[in-house]
Amino acid sequence: MASKKKTPRSLGKIKRGKPLIPKWKVFRAKEPVVSVFMWGVNHTIGELMHVPPPGLLMPDDFKAYAKIKIDYHAFNKDNMPSHFKIKDYCPNVFRNIREQFGVDQSEYLISLTSYEPEVDPHESSGASRLFVSYDRKFVIKVIDSEAVAEIHTILKQYHEYVVEKHGKTLLPQFLGLYRVTVDNSDTYLLVMRNIFGGKYAIHKKYDLKGSTVQRQASEKEKTKELPTLKDNDFLEDNDKVMLPADAKEQLMALLKSDTDFLTKLKLMDYSLLVGIHDVEQGKKEEADALAAQAHSSDPDSGDEVQSPPESPVASVGAFISLTKDLNLDDEFFGIPSSAESPKNLIYFIGLVDILTYYGVKKRTASAAKSVKYGSEAENISTVKPDQYARRLLDFVNRNVSSPQN
Repeated sequence: MASKKKTPRSLGKIKRGKPLIPKWKVFRAKEPVVSVFMWGVNHTIGELMHVPPPGLLMPDDFKAYAKIKIDYHAFNKDNMPSHFKIKDYCPNVFRNIREQFGVDQSEYLISLTSYEPEVDPHESSGASRLFVSYDRKFVIKVIDSEAVAEIHTILKQYHEYVVEKHGKTLLPQFLGLYRVTVDNSDTYLLVMRNIFGGKYAIHKKYDLKGSTVQRQASEKEKTKELPTLKDNDFLEDNDKVMLPADAKEQLMALLKSDTDFLTKLKLMDYSLLVGIHDVEQGKKEEADALAAQAHSSDPDSGDEVQSPPESPVASVGAFISLTKDLNLDDEFFGIPSSAESPKNLIYFIGLVDILTYYGVKKRTASAAKSVKYGSEAENISTVKPDQYARRLLDFVNRNVSSPQN
């Protein structure tokens, strides 16, 4: 007679010992939405890493999404809600975009899920919020459903452009798009590379549109530790961007190509974000921070001072720089000042807020402002996309100085 196959029930009494506890990843955050976002990125990227990328993206990839609904989530109840949903838009498309920009899947996962992304107080007010990953490599922007729709509208052309340029562009780097639902409320989150990077503190920043009508920071804004200054502030400060000749040539070529692309899509009202790091001031701040830490009884107290890695990774950036004095590896938007600059500076330059379509609303606003400002109408921010692009290029060309100028 054939022997009876043993089932778990027939194996006899199991000896009870110390229970095996699975090593679950805990996503601690001050807000449930952020905890769910971290959980969702961990889940979706983990799934993608087990699937080879498609050889060719198909039209359906630009409409696809991965959707997860969790009910009665029992683990990590102190940090995670019991019921939530997360939607990962166009996962294969954004995976390919990350590859084009040299963003490693593991790096993306670790940066966004190891520690809680923190709200950037300088860039957040009311419903408009910006989170920064713990290593400052990525930002997570809360956007509305209209922005989500606009991203879907331009995503195919955006992807084609990024591929065509081999990732060498000053456009915002759209790396992931998610919808998080907690308590029946939807929050849309767009992940982008941080223009200001992760290694160097920003001491001054400008949001430039090439417009001079009502383009100055408010008095309230100027009281902030790091205010966002605007075109008129830039001109009043006489803050010329001083670049080597080859760097200015690269900047203008990138900007011309990118604004031509945005004009073709009828997009306008974007800005050139310029962050400035003063190298000598940065060294002093680092020395002061290290001294304060040495005198502290708690070695972990104080802000962590990020220093360049001892073994730099291969450089991936928008600009090709010949400098050997500064470590700009992994600083995609970073570019050093010229030797003629009175201060040793690092500039971080990239385009932001590109999702405004020149439709009926903007055309109406343009007409109304033209009547209001008369002869100064060409300097208002709301103008036709081709005029907008041309004006920004002219402004940058006039205010970027190089040894040949």
